[in-house]
Amino acid sequence: MELWDAYDGDFRKIPNMTLIRGETIPEGVYHLVSEIIVRHTDGTYLLMQRDRRKPYGGLWEATAGGSALQHESPLECAIRELLEETGIQADHMLEVGEVRSDHTIYVEFLCVTGCEKDHVTLQEGETIAYRWVSRSELISMEKNVLLTERIQAFIQDLQK
Repeated sequence: MELWDAYDGDFRKIPNMTLIRGETIPEGVYHLVSEIIVRHTDGTYLLMQRDRRKPYGGLWEATAGGSALQHESPLECAIRELLEETGIQADHMLEVGEVRSDHTIYVEFLCVTGCEKDHVTLQEGETIAYRWVSRSELISMEKNVLLTERIQAFIQDLQK
């Protein structure tokens, strides 16, 4: 059973309230998800292809990430999720934004790394491939290839 902290719309923890993955989240309550875009020091970005058994299977994602466990900060979650999903230990992590959607507060990070580009690991049941793309390739990717509109907005923000 995965436990999450509960937050109000102002991103304050709600005392004495615990959320459980898979259960309905009450109206006005949110859980935390950290998402990380990975940029290599050479300027390329990491894309991960979703396992075909998952929703939106086969699409490419420009972020690693997932739900924060109970008592985990956004940064702690980002570091853990990045390591689990890619094998990358964060050299530098910068919080770049926050979005609320469907009972979720997404905290978005940019990780700049000098990792060995061919040492990315795939997480069983989550991802099936990876590739590094230029900024212009990332920005020009079609909606039917790159998941999701919210992430596309995140990428557009990187242009600023």
